[in-house]
Amino acid sequence: MSKEIIKFAVVGAGHIGKRHAEMIRRNEEAELVALVDVRDQKACDAEHFDVPFFSSIDELLAADLEIDVVNICTPNGLHAEQSIKALEHKYHVVCEKPMGLSKDNCEKIIFKSLQMSKQVFCVMQNRYSPPSEWIKHVVSEGILGDIHMVQLNCYWNRDERYYKAGGWKGTKDLDGGTLFTQFSHFIDIMYWLFGDIENIQGKFADFTHQDSTDFEDSGFVSFDFINGGMGSLNYSTAVANQNLESSMTIIGSKGSVKIGGQYMNEVEVCNIAGYEMPELAPTNPGNDYGAYKGSAANHHYIINNVVDTLKGRTTATTNALEGLKVVEIIERIYEKRNEQMSFDK
Repeated sequence: MSKEIIKFAVVGAGHIGKRHAEMIRRNEEAELVALVDVRDQKACDAEHFDVPFFSSIDELLAADLEIDVVNICTPNGLHAEQSIKALEHKYHVVCEKPMGLSKDNCEKIIFKSLQMSKQVFCVMQNRYSPPSEWIKHVVSEGILGDIHMVQLNCYWNRDERYYKAGGWKGTKDLDGGTLFTQFSHFIDIMYWLFGDIENIQGKFADFTHQDSTDFEDSGFVSFDFINGGMGSLNYSTAVANQNLESSMTIIGSKGSVKIGGQYMNEVEVCNIAGYEMPELAPTNPGNDYGAYKGSAANHHYIINNVVDTLKGRTTATTNALEGLKVVEIIERIYEKRNEQMSFDK
């Protein structure tokens, strides 16, 4: 496959799907061959892509086009079902976060990918930001020493401008919850750096979203890392007006670090004895979705990684097992939320 063009079809032509499509078009070794959405191409503002347009993944798969990779960019609750359909047709899959809304669904995707000998790439593009790559090196090389404490803070604004009546965002079956839709990228970074967690405790509340979502908007979560040290995740989408921060503070035996900014895009503190902080490349701004910004705009790295992996030049940046682990961690946190809700009743 080294000399071939990798052919992509994108399922879901919303903001994220169109970003995937555009990044595919910009890659000289990739070709966009189809788009899929329940709306028509004009309603999606996707006419400029000038490729065959289908109203469902079933229509796409029945068309028998020449496709190598199917990108799943639909609402969260559809990811697992549609990934499995694409795998059944012997296509590789790029799945937007989260990989599924349950560990069980993720396991089914992995089983099908192994059965069909096809790759599943999970989209966790924040791993490509310069602060993320830098802190991965610092932690992996033991520059911080033993990890004592990690605090992850995610404070964003998501109000009625975001949760529009009749949409899928905020619904239990298609959205799944705040940690799935807003903050799974940061849980992924934490897992990528420090591994799995145990002894989870939590306190949850719904301050401002009783009429717009089926779940909590805020939580305090504490836990221990299996590899040593303790951590906490504090999050909310009830912040007024605009995003406040996404930050990670790490306390180690040899020093401390804080990565902050609205999207964990700035190294605010690097206090490590005998260590000189390198100059990092600028971080891409957050994706702009109208009134909102989300995670770092690094989808071109995702497409490049898919092409390079399928051509045998590298391996997947975020593999399916890592995608499953992020979902499983969120699922275990939400077990504590459900226990609290049952107790409160």
